[in-house]
Amino acid sequence: MDEIRLGPMAEGDLARLVVLTGDPEALGEFQWFGWSSPGRFRREWAEDGLLGEERLMLAVRAGAGAGSASGVDSGTAGEFIGFVAARRAGARAVSRHWNIGVQLLPAARGRGIGTRAQQLLVEYLFAHSPVMRLEADTETGNLAEQRALEKCGFLREGVQRAAVFRAGEWRDVVRYGLLRTDPRPGL
Repeated sequence: MDEIRLGPMAEGDLARLVVLTGDPEALGEFQWFGWSSPGRFRREWAEDGLLGEERLMLAVRAGAGAGSASGVDSGTAGEFIGFVAARRAGARAVSRHWNIGVQLLPAARGRGIGTRAQQLLVEYLFAHSPVMRLEADTETGNLAEQRALEKCGFLREGVQRAAVFRAGEWRDVVRYGLLRTDPRPGL
């Protein structure tokens, strides 16, 4: 598997981020939800570097300089190949948790990079926030993402019926959860 790391989104990454999130072919069958504002990421990056209290996005990088001991650093060396994201969920402040996801460029898929990126995000969130729980959701047909989450230690908790509207129809999603105290397999 390629050596990868996570880091803050650099201004130079924004153009690739907009292309990735605005291209139905690049997003793949489970991620295209329609067009959105192409300026949104630039506005949010200018506001907080995409590292807000309620949501964050970290670049996934591969190649030269991408290897660090923890897999997370503040540099921008290496090629942008996608991103991981987390958003706060939960209604009450005392029970807030993160819901996570990953999106990679098509050329980076199928090699374990998404699994490793999510594992690094899990380690980062548990190290830098006091949350007890992380969640992830994926459509029932997205078997690759389900395998990746299970490799990161997430447990399948159930199916939510008609939870996502995409491509003209309501779709079921599988909810996964990981507690801080759950075992996390190494890759």
